[in-house]
Amino acid sequence: MSDLKNILSNSEEMNEHDLLKYLEGKASDSEMHAIEAQMADSAFVDDAIEGLQAIGEKKKILQIKEQLNQQLKKASSKKDKIKKRRGIKDQQWLIIAVLAIVLLSVIGYLLIHYNSK
Repeated sequence: MSDLKNILSNSEEMNEHDLLKYLEGKASDSEMHAIEAQMADSAFVDDAIEGLQAIGEKKKILQIKEQLNQQLKKASSKKDKIKKRRGIKDQQWLIIAVLAIVLLSVIGYLLIHYNSK
């Protein structure tokens, strides 16, 4: 998929335009055969097409698609923001932990080295 934030983006396997033509019954015989072959090969594609056929109207399908795309973008942008915030804090603690370990190692070395004399 070229656009991961688009629920029905154009891909090699499933083309939105061809899918809508199939659902409306306006697809050519070769397009219908290709989509039906995909339905036979993939239970996911079969379930998706059955679900879209249950919706019926092209306007409703496009409206639901847009709504899903907006929800997907919103959810993924929230996750990106959380990851960015969490990443900065984690790096600060990592730096502090590394410095503490180095400092303790140096102090330990000095104590062992000078106490053994």
